[in-house]
Amino acid sequence: MKKKWLSPLALIFALLLFLAACGGDDNGSSEGDGGDSSTDPDMLQLATGGTSGTYYPLGGEMAKIISDNTDVEANAISSNASAENVLSIENGDVDIAFVQTDVVAHAVEGINAFDEPVEHVMAMGSLYPETIQIVTTDGAGIESVEDLAGKTVSVGAPGSGTFINAEQILEVHGMTMDDIDAENLDFGESTGGIQDGNIDAAFITAGTPTGAVEGLAASVDVAIVPIAQEKIDELTEAYPYYAADVIEEGTYGLTEDVNTVAVLAALAVSDSLSEDLVYEMTKAIYENAEGMAHDKSSFIKAETALDGIDIEVHPGAQKYFDEAGVE
Repeated sequence: MKKKWLSPLALIFALLLFLAACGGDDNGSSEGDGGDSSTDPDMLQLATGGTSGTYYPLGGEMAKIISDNTDVEANAISSNASAENVLSIENGDVDIAFVQTDVVAHAVEGINAFDEPVEHVMAMGSLYPETIQIVTTDGAGIESVEDLAGKTVSVGAPGSGTFINAEQILEVHGMTMDDIDAENLDFGESTGGIQDGNIDAAFITAGTPTGAVEGLAASVDVAIVPIAQEKIDELTEAYPYYAADVIEEGTYGLTEDVNTVAVLAALAVSDSLSEDLVYEMTKAIYENAEGMAHDKSSFIKAETALDGIDIEVHPGAQKYFDEAGVE
């Protein structure tokens, strides 16, 4: 009798242990707020920017680093940059993308170019300063932002980071888009238009030197319109994600330093990617940046990777920065 009583009891006990093991964690893994590693794609889409800007070549190098140092392949694709990239992540069209820190902050808040807040976009880390360059030529007669009034000026695609930068810079000078003849051109079209005489100037937000502007400088004498210090102070007070910046003498053949402002380029990722994968990607990029050929790679360092970040950091990236001692 004793033997018959113990056997069912042992079976019940074993069943309870099994059920407890299966339901021990509602999250199913230690992936944090990121996705489940079982759903990570085999091929990641990395959105960059136009082929004549800084994002595209740098993104190609990063895609190779990810492919060489993780278990997934990464493919860098061209795009219309920040605003489009944020929405592409939100809609599930890409997994990782270059963004401006100001634009992605607007996206999370649901302001400016964004009708409602995005919910699935997280930060991986910032990369380098993106300089706002107001490009023209020596003979255009444009020596200040106020001189842009009445001129034909490229301001980038509506809703893009460049477009918003142009709006805000005009704003602190008491101007709006109505005061200029605005054209919505990409970087290559902008510099081509300046060279052909079809436009007078262009706002270009990108790391310097920018390939499209270097190409223009090969055929004409390039000038960069300076921003006065009092306007820089006004802009940074109104919009704290800006910082003072300088385009150094010699860049594009300039004969003196030019004062301007910058935001930060950053990488954003989908919250569907697992903590493990984003940790591996973050570690791969920040620990292999010095091997990249692009000039901006010298700015890509773990110790500055949280500068300018005003949205939630993906737990995989945060895990790497915690290990690296980055606050």
